[in-house]
Amino acid sequence: MHLLIVDSPYYEDITNELIKGAVAELDKAGATYERVSVPGAFEIPAAIRFAEDSKDKNYDGYIALGCVIRGETSHYDYVCGESARGLQDLAINDRLAIGYGVLTVENRDQAWARASLDKGNKGGFVAGAALSMIALKQQFGLTKHE
Repeated sequence: MHLLIVDSPYYEDITNELIKGAVAELDKAGATYERVSVPGAFEIPAAIRFAEDSKDKNYDGYIALGCVIRGETSHYDYVCGESARGLQDLAINDRLAIGYGVLTVENRDQAWARASLDKGNKGGFVAGAALSMIALKQQFGLTKHE
């Protein structure tokens, strides 16, 4: 299996911890991966769409990683909702296997509780979810361009 990790390093330390968890899970499964970074969580779905449309690359699945921490404005709600909607649209409409690892939290403590390898390890969890969805697609005989 070959996956693309798309990450938003807006909160770089937290995202790096998510990446460590994801990579460890992929390595354990013997999967290969590439990684690309985008400016923010809002841009993750577009990057996956670009990768999916690429003539030079062929990915079995995707892992979306990042963190959005609530601020003082409604911007948080739009970024969280639209990035989640965009990824779900790709999963359903285009039948993509996507592990959703964009943390949506109130503060950095909550983010670390979810990202930390020795606590929540959401990076590892979502990599496992992506691998499970790839296996499910294979079980149903679906390939990238069907």
